[in-house]
Amino acid sequence: MSSSPQLSSQSPLTTGESEVIAIFVQMTQVLGVPRSLGEIYGLLFATPQPLSFQDIADRLKLSKGSVSQGLRFLRAVGAIKPVVIAGDRREFFEPETELRALVSGFLRERLNPQLESWGARAKALKIQDFVSDGMSQNPAIKSDELKTLSNRLDKLKTWQKRANTVLPVIGKLLG
Repeated sequence: MSSSPQLSSQSPLTTGESEVIAIFVQMTQVLGVPRSLGEIYGLLFATPQPLSFQDIADRLKLSKGSVSQGLRFLRAVGAIKPVVIAGDRREFFEPETELRALVSGFLRERLNPQLESWGARAKALKIQDFVSDGMSQNPAIKSDELKTLSNRLDKLKTWQKRANTVLPVIGKLLG
């Protein structure tokens, strides 16, 4: 059974589908994630009916590995949802279209782990980590240079705290 009587998985992309896909590809490039994620999400967004794994692979001419990884990532961040179609054993997908859900999923799965790692690394840093053995024995190192480094280290720790405070607010505002 096909996912849609009007649309075969071999149908070429329409101009509208191609444009929506291009928009999401452009967004994924800004976020630094693979192009295929934008292509998959864009196709699902531009297609009114849910699509199967094979429909996605065929219409976008992507490898099964790219589609599999893309769907796994998009599911993990809550950008797509599985859909059951009566009488068809295949798994179908449709996009999450609420911006709040997309942003909060991306923050939760991609950004928050990075912030936690950044915070732990920044917290562990001490001013002594910036002074090499040769410099610590060198009386030529200036106290104003150590003060500058200390201030920058404090800034780094402050940035991480602020990011943890601001990012959830941004997620709520966008929704």
